[in-house]
Amino acid sequence: MSEPLFGLMMDYPLTVTQIMRHAERVYPNGEIVSVTADNPNHRCTYSEMFARARKLANVLDALGVKRGDRVATLAWNDYRHMELYYAIQCSGFVCHTINPRLFPDQVEYIVNHAEDQYIFVDKLVFPLIEKLAPVFETVKGIVVLTDEANMPDTALDNVHCYETLLADASDVFDWPELDEREACALCYTSGTTGHPKGVLYSHRSTVIHAFGANGGESIGFRNHDSVLPVVPMFHVNAWAVPYCTLMVGSKLVFPGPKMGDGETLANLINAEKVTIALGVPTVWLGLLKHLQDSGKTVETLERTVVGGSACPIAIMDAFREQYGVETIHAWGMTEMSPLGTINLPPRGFEELSPEQQSALRAKQGRPAFGVEMKIVDDDGNELPWDGVAFGRLKVRGPWICSAYYKRNDTDAHDADGWFDTGDVATMDTMGVMQITDRAKDVIKSGGEWISSIDLENVAMSHPDVAEAAVIGVPHEKWAERPLLVIVPKPGKSPTAGDILKHFEGKIANWWMPDDVQFVDELPHTATGKISKLNLRKQFADYKLPSTAA
Repeated sequence: MSEPLFGLMMDYPLTVTQIMRHAERVYPNGEIVSVTADNPNHRCTYSEMFARARKLANVLDALGVKRGDRVATLAWNDYRHMELYYAIQCSGFVCHTINPRLFPDQVEYIVNHAEDQYIFVDKLVFPLIEKLAPVFETVKGIVVLTDEANMPDTALDNVHCYETLLADASDVFDWPELDEREACALCYTSGTTGHPKGVLYSHRSTVIHAFGANGGESIGFRNHDSVLPVVPMFHVNAWAVPYCTLMVGSKLVFPGPKMGDGETLANLINAEKVTIALGVPTVWLGLLKHLQDSGKTVETLERTVVGGSACPIAIMDAFREQYGVETIHAWGMTEMSPLGTINLPPRGFEELSPEQQSALRAKQGRPAFGVEMKIVDDDGNELPWDGVAFGRLKVRGPWICSAYYKRNDTDAHDADGWFDTGDVATMDTMGVMQITDRAKDVIKSGGEWISSIDLENVAMSHPDVAEAAVIGVPHEKWAERPLLVIVPKPGKSPTAGDILKHFEGKIANWWMPDDVQFVDELPHTATGKISKLNLRKQFADYKLPSTAA
């Protein structure tokens, strides 16, 4: 066999540092607008932000942080969090983002498991860290992300003021040369079963993922875009927004602690001429309600990217028909950095009927280049991409985790390296993927699968429904049957009969929910998804009506 002929190209490392250098050199006047607890309208340029990042790098060096050490953040989306991203990662440390909404025992576990050395925390979240400080095993100090005038009173030792530390530091720093395989960020899964699991991203995977997200058939940020990331920076690196936007010089508009407030989001969109916004469906539900109640419009907003859970077609239709905003469905996971698929309109979309368009828009879309997918049956046999076969979804690629951090007790990866997403999906002949359920949420009735997501989408299209969730409940004959749980819109009082009649002709008859229950609110996870786990607990003692066959 002859020897391979290698190309004569530079072996140039792919690091987050290269993104920083490019952004500062090519787009020094790029804008960053932030809402923070101590300033509702902070403005700075990329150049100013990176000068402060160099100050922060000197601070971290003075604090004694070493190569590969984990530095935690509990912070909202704002310019200080961006400074932390780049100062920590480009110094050769690991930026460990923690969800401030997690339960205290989860934060305790995550900090100790990661062996965090320092914690940088927003003032609004400081009470949580102050309470947990005695149980942290490796933390050497806590830095509050504010100025001296807004520092909280505390009896804790070794608590620092962020702005004071930066004020005394030099803005000259010689960034180290990094191996692209070095870790740069750490994010833990939400941990719905057992302890949260850590996903450790490398510089290489992060940069390749940013390239993938910035492709023309992907999210594709542009220089003239004004971007509102409502997806949190503490959750899967805000879907790569802190990296992608800086690659092209987009304007960044950060909502800070107001990311769940529809009025604040509408005001930011209009004041800063936002063109693209990203977040989970519950966020857009809140914005939509505010717009409808207030009569406001969002003239500059061109598109929203929705992920985290299936987006009801009713929300997509309302944004398109009432406000001229296109909703782009995406899917991914913490383990995937997170981009897996994105559902942009394909060639010929305009020629489809409205019903066909809606059916296609409700799907999760085609895999981004760099993500390889397959669906398998219970025995691991690969299933066809025919739009009919359902199976467990497995993935692999350069920005997908090969293992969990400091965990060897999971079976998420098979012998060939494929990662089991835990989702049940179908793939059609055009490569379009649709999630039909989480494997643990799928309803198996009489040996056949029922998609809770499809049922929820139909329910959400009812004009009186604000939120909907479907869970399986025990049945003597069929093993499981679907129970539909509804949150009515304010001032509306639909009956179970009204809701079930709405399903007629939209689903197979045997998929019809056996009952409808009405509640004031649905339980949500810390990342804004509906918690089926807690919903099942809530209805653990529920019995189907005796008329259910």
